[in-house]
Amino acid sequence: MEAIVGSGKHTYDVNENWAVVPEGIDMRPAAVAVDSQDRVFCFNRSAEHPVVIFDSDGRFVSSWGAGLFRFPHAIRIDEQDNVWLTDEHNGQFQQFTNDGKLLRTIGVKGQRGDTGVPDDDFTSIAWKKVTHGGAPFNLPTDIVVVPNGDMYMTDGYGNARVHKFSADGKHLLSWGEPGNAPGQFNLPHGIWFDRRGRLLVADRENDRVQVFDLDGKLLTVWPTELIGPAFFYVDDEDIVYIPEHNGGMVSILTLDGERLARWGAPIHKSIHGIWGDSQKNIYAVQPGEWGRIRRVVKYTRR
Repeated sequence: MEAIVGSGKHTYDVNENWAVVPEGIDMRPAAVAVDSQDRVFCFNRSAEHPVVIFDSDGRFVSSWGAGLFRFPHAIRIDEQDNVWLTDEHNGQFQQFTNDGKLLRTIGVKGQRGDTGVPDDDFTSIAWKKVTHGGAPFNLPTDIVVVPNGDMYMTDGYGNARVHKFSADGKHLLSWGEPGNAPGQFNLPHGIWFDRRGRLLVADRENDRVQVFDLDGKLLTVWPTELIGPAFFYVDDEDIVYIPEHNGGMVSILTLDGERLARWGAPIHKSIHGIWGDSQKNIYAVQPGEWGRIRRVVKYTRR
């Protein structure tokens, strides 16, 4: 991998080994997020150390969550520095304090909506067997909480829908069916609420971002080519960072979907999570020349 990537204002030094991982911690990260103190939280596919925290210089801070999760998929940190974790195989979204105290759980452990996918199918290609949209949840992928407390979840590997829940946890609305027509999904994988009041949805296997209002009305589809968009991070300047899972790329775009920078290579295919810190550095969960195991790579803004 090159030592410098990106272009123009969005140029970065690459540090693949920034995190100093203590002996005995098996790092197999699925996703990454950064809190208000620029601490980097890794949601890790390790039974003993599922949430591993580093400072911005890569020094180990702590870990928590042993034995709580079946298959970590997504992480996000809210404005109160609480941590939302998506457990794909348990079919749950859980909110924790940043030191690991459980605050709430959305979803019944192991309960799967009827979508045509067999209940014993936990594979990454289960989405190909979805015959119809179903009830929450079936191998869900991501969550976002909007300012009034309502929650929106992408339900992707075993479903083809976005679900809306009220702040008190009541299911209000769902939309989406399998397919590639406008408003349909093939693996809705990530979701973000932007400052224009819209929901950005990463429709991964349709290679596109679809944009909806809060009632599920399709507003637009971004015009820019994306190879398997997975997740979003949008910074305080409304710059959008997207890992392109199926192409091994990172794209930086505007809120209108116009690309500002891009880099990557097939060796990084299955790049998964992304987040940024207060210094405009970004962290991406990706494989590389060290093998197929993902690690969190730091991109330091030049």
